[in-house]
Order: sequence, then structure tokens, then C-alpha cells
Amino acid sequence: MKAEIDRDGCISCELCADTCPEVFRMAADGVAEVYVDEIPEEVQDTAREAEESCPVSVIHIIED
Repeated sequence: MKAEIDRDGCISCELCADTCPEVFRMAADGVAEVYVDEIPEEVQDTAREAEESCPVSVIHIIED
């Protein structure tokens, strides 16, 4: 399972990084980024929660 963010649409609300810091973080430019290649199994539910909670729907979880 992988995560992607459409960084152009990100509004820098930090919700994803707060919800699932094991996968998402705020980059130096202030926009959210995914910093893992594969979402660890133990945080897959919280990664999905971040996807569902994103106010601008720019997070996408992709099943392998």
C-alpha cells in the first residue's frame, strides 16, 4: 500500500501529518509530503483516515 499527495492542491493544513506522522510530514516548503515508499501495516488505518479527512481530497491511498 502506498500514499500519494497532489502537492499542487495541498492547502498546508497539516491534518495528514497530525493524523499519520509515520507516513506524512510537512516539507521545508510548507506543503505536505509522503516520506515512506510503503505504508507500514500497523498504520494503514490511520493513513486511510488521513486520506478521508483531507479537506481538499489530495491524498490518495493506492493498494499494491
